[in-house]
Amino acid sequence: MQDGRIALVTGAGSGVGRAAAVALAQDGWHVVNVGRRTDPLAETVEECERAGGSGSAVATDVSDPASVETLFERVRAEHGRLDLLFNNAGTAAPPAPVDELDVEQWQRVVDVNLTGSFLCARQAFGLMKAQEPSGGRIINNGSVSAQAPRPNSAPYTATKHAITGLTKSLSLDGRPFGIACGQIDIGNALTALTAGMHQGAPQADGAIRPEPTMDAADVGRAVAYMASLPLNANVLTMTVMANAMPLVGRG
Repeated sequence: MQDGRIALVTGAGSGVGRAAAVALAQDGWHVVNVGRRTDPLAETVEECERAGGSGSAVATDVSDPASVETLFERVRAEHGRLDLLFNNAGTAAPPAPVDELDVEQWQRVVDVNLTGSFLCARQAFGLMKAQEPSGGRIINNGSVSAQAPRPNSAPYTATKHAITGLTKSLSLDGRPFGIACGQIDIGNALTALTAGMHQGAPQADGAIRPEPTMDAADVGRAVAYMASLPLNANVLTMTVMANAMPLVGRG
C-alpha cells in the first residue's frame, strides 16, 4: 500500500518527538509514532490528526533488535516504503561522577541512545535501499550534548558524541542509494525533562543557575524543514537552542 510520504518518529509519545510528529503531519506526512507506552502514542496520533495530517502508533522498545525488526516489518507491510526516520528516542542516567555510576545505568543509556539509533537506522537503511523508488532520509537527535557535556553526564554525553559518528557514517554510506542522513542538536527545548531548568541547572563552575528554554514546537519545525529537502540536499548538522542558554562561551 502506498500512502504518500511515510515518516517514522521514535520517542514520539512526548516532548521533541511529539512536536516533530505534529510538524511533519502538518506538512502532509503520514507519521508512524513509536515509543514504549501506548497511551502517550495514541495522544500523539490524535494531535497529528488535529493538525490536519495522519498518524499511527506502534509500541516498540528500540533497544531490542527483535522489537525493532517487527516494527519495520509492519511499516513495510502497511506502507510499502519509508521516506524518513527521525531517531529521537533517548534516555539519561541520574547525574553522578563517573566513579559512582552503576554499570547497569551506563549500559541502559548506551542501549537506548546509541544501539537503539543504530538498530532503527539499520532497518531503515535496508528498506530505503530496496524500495522503489529507492532513497530516503534519516535524522538523528544528537542534542547539544554531542558538542559539550553537562557536569556528571558521562553516559548521555558519550552516546550523543557517538551519534555524530553514526550520522557521518550513514551520510557517507547512503550516498550510492540516495539516502541522506543529518543530525539535529537541540538545546533546552521545553519538555517534561527540562521543566526544572527555570529553577536552576548545574553549570561548569559548580554553580546552580536558571537557564532559558524554548518551545519544543520550534524544534519540530526544524525537523520538518530538514525532512522537506530533496534528497540531493542535506542538512548534515543543525543546532537549535534557546538563544541565551550557556552553550556558547566560556563556562
